[in-house]
Amino acid sequence: MNIILLGAPGAGKGTQAAYLVNKFAIPHISTGDIFRSNIKQRTEIGLIAKSYIDKGQLCPDDVTVKIVELRLANEDCKKGFLLDGFPRTVPQAEALSKITDIDYVIDIEIPFERLLHRLTGRRVCAKCGASYHVDFLNGKTTCDCGEELIHRDDDTEETVSKRINVYTQQTQPLIDYYRERGKLISVNGDQAVEAVFEEIVQKLGK
Repeated sequence: MNIILLGAPGAGKGTQAAYLVNKFAIPHISTGDIFRSNIKQRTEIGLIAKSYIDKGQLCPDDVTVKIVELRLANEDCKKGFLLDGFPRTVPQAEALSKITDIDYVIDIEIPFERLLHRLTGRRVCAKCGASYHVDFLNGKTTCDCGEELIHRDDDTEETVSKRINVYTQQTQPLIDYYRERGKLISVNGDQAVEAVFEEIVQKLGK
């Protein structure tokens, strides 16, 4: 089963990815991870990517597509994969369609206000990195390890709003692209983690 997973920041995409790869025994392919792996191993395509990254530039589509193509050629992808972070644009989706077939594109939908609440309410341990939410802290200001919990600069309402809006603007054409091709599965992400996963599995079964 070849799956693409979409979801705005705060939608719970990482959690659902872990559930999906465990259930279907397929690899979770994050573009960030495969970029870092190629750069670390100093592969030919990794060095090309590094030349752009070192200049603070985005890698062109042909480089990104090639890195993904090489990863999908690995033995562990023969029975399927879960793509996370790619494609980001319609041209990338079109390039991917020439490499492999995609069975489903799962879009985890959550209202803007709920995403904003989830992210701005996050508190992180300055020492161990554990993450909490104010809804469940009951006024507590320290981590279980005893260190103070902080509100990160990138979790402010202004910053979070910008991140969500950028994601929405960039991703909507991609959602439309896969909807037109009958690949899109939309799920309600504004429910318990287990309920989201059950809805995904149910819709995949159909």
